[in-house]
Amino acid sequence: MSWLNTLREAVKGSHRQDYTEGPIGRSLVLLAIPMVLETVLESVFAVVDVFFVARLGADAIATVALTETMEAVVYAVSLGLGIGVTATVARRIGEKDLEGAAHAAIQAIALGVLTAILVAAVGITQAPRLLGLMGGSPAVQQQGAAFTRVIMGGNIAVLLLFLINAIFRGAGDAAIAMRSLWIANAFNIVLGPCLIFGFGPFPRLGLVGAAIGTTTGRSIGVLYQLSQLARRDGRIVIRAEHLGIRWDLMGRLLRLSGAGIFQMLVGMTSWIGLVRVISGFGSLALAGYLIAIRVVVFALLPSWGMSNAAATMVGQALGANKPERAETSVWMAARYNAMVQGAIGLLFLAFAPIIVRLFTRDPAIAPYGVACLRIVAVGFAFYACGMVVSNAFNGAGDAWTPTWLNLVFFWLLEIPLAWALARPLGWGPAGVFTAITVAFSAFAVASMVVFRRGRWKTRVV
Repeated sequence: MSWLNTLREAVKGSHRQDYTEGPIGRSLVLLAIPMVLETVLESVFAVVDVFFVARLGADAIATVALTETMEAVVYAVSLGLGIGVTATVARRIGEKDLEGAAHAAIQAIALGVLTAILVAAVGITQAPRLLGLMGGSPAVQQQGAAFTRVIMGGNIAVLLLFLINAIFRGAGDAAIAMRSLWIANAFNIVLGPCLIFGFGPFPRLGLVGAAIGTTTGRSIGVLYQLSQLARRDGRIVIRAEHLGIRWDLMGRLLRLSGAGIFQMLVGMTSWIGLVRVISGFGSLALAGYLIAIRVVVFALLPSWGMSNAAATMVGQALGANKPERAETSVWMAARYNAMVQGAIGLLFLAFAPIIVRLFTRDPAIAPYGVACLRIVAVGFAFYACGMVVSNAFNGAGDAWTPTWLNLVFFWLLEIPLAWALARPLGWGPAGVFTAITVAFSAFAVASMVVFRRGRWKTRVV
C-alpha cells in the first residue's frame, strides 16, 4: 500500500527526496512523521522521568521543576540557535548550495559549545543560590543542589543534541534527527530508574541518579549525531575544510539566531515567572503543576514535530523561489495539527483525574494536577495552530515577528494575568493555569493574522 511505503520511507530516511518538488502533502508527511516520532520519545522520557522522581517525594519533584525551569535558558539558546541554523541550512539546501549548508552547521556548533561552557560554570558554582532565587525551600536547596549541578554542568549534551538536530531538520534529514533522540532517550529511560533506585549493579543515587542518567543518555545521542555528520552519503557532509571559525558567516548566523534566542528566552523564561508565582503556594501546588505540565508536554511535543516540518518546507521552498508552496504547506500542517490536538484536549478534559493518578496518589497533590491539566487542555487546538505558524516565520528567516508576539503575549499578558488572577482576585494556582490558556490561545490567533499578510515571503537569509 502507498501509505505504508510512505511511512517506511519517512522512518528510514531518503537522501533522494527533493522537498521543493512534488505533492506538498507527501513531502510534509515524509518530514513530519520522523519529526513527530522524534518528539514522541522525548515526551515519553519527560513523563517517565517524573514518574520515577515522584517516588522520591514532593521536594524531589519541586527540585526537578525548578532546575528544568532554570535550564530553560539552555533550551532557549539551543532552540534559538536552531532557528537560525535551520533557516540557513534549509535555504541553502533549497538553493542546492551544499557547501554553504555545511559551513553554517559548523559555525552553529561552535557557538553552541561556547554557550554551554558559560552556563556550566554558573550552574556548578551557584546551584543552591539559583534554587533559592527560584523560590525553592531550604530543604529543596540542600537536597537538590547536586542534581542541579549535574544537569547544568552537563548542559552541553542537551544544547548540542537539539542544535545538531536542527541542522538535520533544515537539511531534510529528519530521520537522522529522530534516531538521535531515540538513542538518547532510550538510554535515559533505562539509566534513570537504575541509578535512582540502584537496580542490579548500579549504585542507588537517588535524585542525582536521575541527573546522571539524563546527561549520559543525551551525550550518547550527541556522539551518534557527530558520526552522522561525518558520513559521506548525507545531505550535509562535514569535512576538514569546513572546520574553523568563519567570522562573516558566524556574524550572519548570530544576527539571525540572536532574534531566535531572544524569542526562545522570552517564551521559556515566561515559565520562570509562572513557576515563581506558583511556588508561592508551596511544594504541593508546584508538584501538581509539574505533573500536569509534563503530561501536556507529552501531548504537545508531537505538534512541534509538525511545526518543524512546516519550517523546513518553508525554508527550502523559499530557497527554490516557490513562496506559494511554502504558504500552502503551513496551512495544511496547521489544519492537521489542530484536528489531532483538539481531540487530545477533549480526552484530557474527560480523563484528567485518571491520568494524574498514574503519577501520584497523594490527595494533596492530585487536585492541583487535575485542575492544571483540564484548564490548559481547553486551548489545545489553538496551541497546535500557533506552533505551526510561529515556526513557519522562523523557517522563513523572519525570527523577529514571533519574537515580538512572544514578548506581548507571554510577558506583557501571561505573567501579569497569572499574578492578578492568582493573588488579587484570589483564584490561587487555578489563576496561573487560566493565564496559560488565555495567553497561548491569543498568541495563536495573532500569529495567524500576521502570517496571512505575507511579509515573511521577502526575507533574505
